[in-house]
Amino acid sequence: MSKPDRLKARLPRGFVDRGPAELAATGRMLDAIRRVYESYGFEALETPLVEYTDALGKFLPDQDRPNEGVFSFQDDDEQWLSLRYDLTAPLARHVAENFDALPKPYRSYRAGWVFRNEKPGPGRFRQFMQFDADTVGAGSVAADAEICMMAADTLEAVGIKRGDYVIKVNNRKVLDGVMEAIGLGGDENAGRRLTVLRALDKYDRLGSTGVRQLLGRGRTDESGDHTLGAGLTDDQANKLLMYVTAGTPLDTVQIDLLDISTDNDFIEHEVDGEKYAAVFESDRTIDFLRNLFDHEGYQSGLSELETIAGLSKACGYGTRRIRIDPSVVRGLEYYTGPVYEAELTFQVPNEQGQPVRYGSVGGGGRYDGLVGRFRGEVVPATGFSIGVSRLFAALQAIKSPIVTGAKPRPLVVVTAMDQDQVARYQRLLAELRSLKDEAGEPLLRAEMYLGAGKFGAQMKYADRRGAVCAIIQGSSERDAEGGPQVIVKDLIEGAAAAAAIKTNAEWKAARPAQFAVPEAEMAAKVREVLARHA
Repeated sequence: MSKPDRLKARLPRGFVDRGPAELAATGRMLDAIRRVYESYGFEALETPLVEYTDALGKFLPDQDRPNEGVFSFQDDDEQWLSLRYDLTAPLARHVAENFDALPKPYRSYRAGWVFRNEKPGPGRFRQFMQFDADTVGAGSVAADAEICMMAADTLEAVGIKRGDYVIKVNNRKVLDGVMEAIGLGGDENAGRRLTVLRALDKYDRLGSTGVRQLLGRGRTDESGDHTLGAGLTDDQANKLLMYVTAGTPLDTVQIDLLDISTDNDFIEHEVDGEKYAAVFESDRTIDFLRNLFDHEGYQSGLSELETIAGLSKACGYGTRRIRIDPSVVRGLEYYTGPVYEAELTFQVPNEQGQPVRYGSVGGGGRYDGLVGRFRGEVVPATGFSIGVSRLFAALQAIKSPIVTGAKPRPLVVVTAMDQDQVARYQRLLAELRSLKDEAGEPLLRAEMYLGAGKFGAQMKYADRRGAVCAIIQGSSERDAEGGPQVIVKDLIEGAAAAAAIKTNAEWKAARPAQFAVPEAEMAAKVREVLARHA
């Protein structure tokens, strides 16, 4: 093939390849999440990667191209199909299609790839994995409280220690009430409400001053870029800031007086050499919010938050794990009731090397209208979604054993010295693969060299594969006096010994870490080598 005709190997933008180590570590993390979900009674469900575009909630702007944000195509019936962009819309379609056959409430979990036809960037991919759990058919906020508790248990199960995460909870009804109370209700204010939500979402990063600017005329950042504000009055901005900061610490006590048994969240700091703790209490947050606005929907939403906080506390999940936080505003255009966000509170260095809070790794909420799109009736539902790649990166940052430990089983390579003896080598492989450890699990991985190289190439292959030892059997070993033998070569020990040998003559005399044993003793010798390097 000439150079002009040769294909260029290239990875599409926004996609990544993943190797065996990352796949194995991700698998362990997913297994840990799955065990927690199943302990709460959730059952597995798998939906296809492709759905009808209108079922996903995306609609075509015209007949010639799919909606922006999703990968779409037409089938031979000229129906628009799309790669799913989340796991919730396919669940809604599945429930609606099988509504009468499914038990209600219906509890399921799903793990799988989702796709976004958006501009990729650092840490932002067009294909990524989510792991969801949803309860469909339960209108009680007890279902929301359970989801929050399960989210907390999940983070601890994968190696996030208590105090390094918090499940923040808010309610769409509460924020809708706030918007109406300050004069931003109605369809005519939809654009301004979205601008307000985006401003409030930046509270953790910009603080009160920056958010106040975004609620007013706008903000100019350090680079000189200007962001237009929502154009609110000072009175409107003040009321919003009073609301969004209600989840900040309400008490400050000396650290040695703090009752740790309450499991309240707290931030340690020092004043004049004395250690203090700023304490979060959901009950007092709700009491404060009660007096801000006299609005029916607002007060109803607060009652739901109060129930979630009470149920969580009764089950031993204090505000150190599950906390009412009015600053949670993401996804509120999608949800109909309680919303929650799983945030990691430890710090990691950013691209400039500055310590920053890690942030969100998952979220969810109540979406009572999604299944009803297919049925013409309200079907209550609530769920939680974990961003698998982001959680995996967090576990790498804290060196969680679930991603750093559990190396793959050791590899043994059987060389193919004589092509007419392949059946004999396969028999040796079968014996090796049958070996078990104390727990009854396979002791090792075993493979035969299937290339065309001679002995030197086969040894190089075994080294590159990271094999612990190699099994060698040529004609001299098969015809050995006293019966067939094999050579068990300890590749780790051999490499160390060979490094100290200066000449070829010394190497031949030493034959480092190489043992000739009867075939019947091969398994025992391999066990001995593996134990040496365990």
